[in-house]
Amino acid sequence: MSIVYIGIGSNLGDRKANCMRAIELLAGKGIVVRKESSLYETDPWGDKNQPKFLNMAIEIETEIKPQDLLSLLADIEKELGRKRSYKWGPRVIDLDILLYNSLTIDEDDLKIPHPFMHERDFVLKPLYEIAPDVKHPVLNLSAGELLQKL
Repeated sequence: MSIVYIGIGSNLGDRKANCMRAIELLAGKGIVVRKESSLYETDPWGDKNQPKFLNMAIEIETEIKPQDLLSLLADIEKELGRKRSYKWGPRVIDLDILLYNSLTIDEDDLKIPHPFMHERDFVLKPLYEIAPDVKHPVLNLSAGELLQKL
């Protein structure tokens, strides 16, 4: 079994319900949700002219391989009504693989660890809440150490 950390965000519609529904859908697809962070209201990143986000992180256990998990997350986003408009635009739901065990993957459509996670407090705060000592496999710093550097 692999331990994976997923970032969840929403800034359209019922933001809390969108995040909770995404977790429910994941739990029904061969995934054990082990930990959930609190919800954090945050300013948008990139395009500032949009509603605030609710963000959180979860720790899951799964046998699903990284590429298949990415596809599953995209399917759940679509099921919840996400329509891709433009980069860093508003969204009903956003599901990102932050860490997958200690793997590093650099493919066109999949980058693990998430390439911007160490720059974003809305990722690091919820991750720190549920896994303060989890290490970034490239930077070799814990979630707590990364958060302190921001």
